[in-house]
Amino acid sequence: MSTRSRIAAAVASAVIAALALAGCSSSNDDLSRQYGSGTTQNYISGNGAVTEVAADDRSAPVDFTAKDTDGDTISAEALRGKVVVLNFWYAGCPPCRAEAKYLNQVHDEYADDDVAFVGVNVRDEEGTAAAFERTFDVPYPTVLDARDGTVQLALSGQIAPNAVPATIVLDKQGRVAARVLGAVDGKSILQTLVRDELDGKAS
Repeated sequence: MSTRSRIAAAVASAVIAALALAGCSSSNDDLSRQYGSGTTQNYISGNGAVTEVAADDRSAPVDFTAKDTDGDTISAEALRGKVVVLNFWYAGCPPCRAEAKYLNQVHDEYADDDVAFVGVNVRDEEGTAAAFERTFDVPYPTVLDARDGTVQLALSGQIAPNAVPATIVLDKQGRVAARVLGAVDGKSILQTLVRDELDGKAS
């Protein structure tokens, strides 16, 4: 059974729940202009829809280098060979708060595998982001991307994270494999996407 078939039922329930949570923003202006100016006020809200990219249709590897909130360098090149989960969020977004526990759970499940999680905060300064991470016990590093949009720009022209929250899964070559546009409502969808990339089951 294909990945798309196996997650169809989970997607259906996630869409219904995420629609109830949607509402961080409403307009759909040129997002690349926002990245350059360090603002995300025109991000649209997602509905939990999942987009998958067949292995043969994936674009070039994503390339970015940024500092996390501990001052450590995170680069796409250094993460090659791992499945990478990029979660785009900001502290005042209700769906971001609702999905935090599920992201933590999937992170912990794959802590001993070749999987890396990176949070990408698209709006906040360090203090606000740190308070969110403490409240929700976020166990993985966060990049503050509001000022220069480094990570967001790296995904422009591909399947971009043009909603908050959004979760992008990169394959082991650093290419965009899947996107959840809206809150991750439960573990099952993200578990499936990550596991299929680890096992090489992507269609």
